[in-house]
Amino acid sequence: MPIHDWTRVDAGLFHHFHQRWTTALCDALNAGHLPPNYFALLEQNIRGPIADVLSLQLSPAAEGPNNGAVGLAVATAPPRTRLIKRKEADLYADKANRITIRHQHGNVVAVIEVVSPANKSSRAEFRSFVEKSAELIRQGLHLLVIDLFPPSKRDPHGIHKAIWDEFEEEDLELPSDKPLTLASYDAGPPVVAYVEPIAVGDALPDVPLFLKPEFYVPAPLEATYQTTWNLFPAPLKGLLEAPSSPRPTKP
Repeated sequence: MPIHDWTRVDAGLFHHFHQRWTTALCDALNAGHLPPNYFALLEQNIRGPIADVLSLQLSPAAEGPNNGAVGLAVATAPPRTRLIKRKEADLYADKANRITIRHQHGNVVAVIEVVSPANKSSRAEFRSFVEKSAELIRQGLHLLVIDLFPPSKRDPHGIHKAIWDEFEEEDLELPSDKPLTLASYDAGPPVVAYVEPIAVGDALPDVPLFLKPEFYVPAPLEATYQTTWNLFPAPLKGLLEAPSSPRPTKP
């Protein structure tokens, strides 16, 4: 299922798809894609952005039966992404107190965010998204960011660079033919980013969703995107499937 060009429709239609996709992704994670005693919840209010999907782990006293997927270790099954960025651990920062975000149903270990047009609609909204995303990582929460929109004037080099600059500023250019971004952050220490540039028309790869440092499960993005698209209103699919109108050329 190729990724569609969501810039061709208004934000309300993407919001509808976004809501259904995150539900499908949450359902898939709970249907066997997470290891035993991990589970996913939708749009829970935690310190930081209101997450689209949270991955949580039960406390030992509340653990249930050992049913579910087995995660992968980076050492034996490294994620296959085009870019890997590692932040060198800071000696004193590592010694600082770390706030653990907890949830009434378990300990939050990871957050999935699907970027929407609203996140880039103003300078304040964009800065809020970037700063809160970085703060989640600093607090030890792993993060997966899915951005199906091309760079804007707020993030001319892509959403990953905007987040990564909160940790370490360095030059980073997205391939011109791959302007969309999937970025998975292992909160470490050290913090490591696994970045996969993608484009309209590509199939979504199953990028890593980290649950512990150097331990992840593949996030079933492609299967859940296709499931959501199959249920998208048929009269509206034409807005995204029809060929784009050619731009007028100058005489």
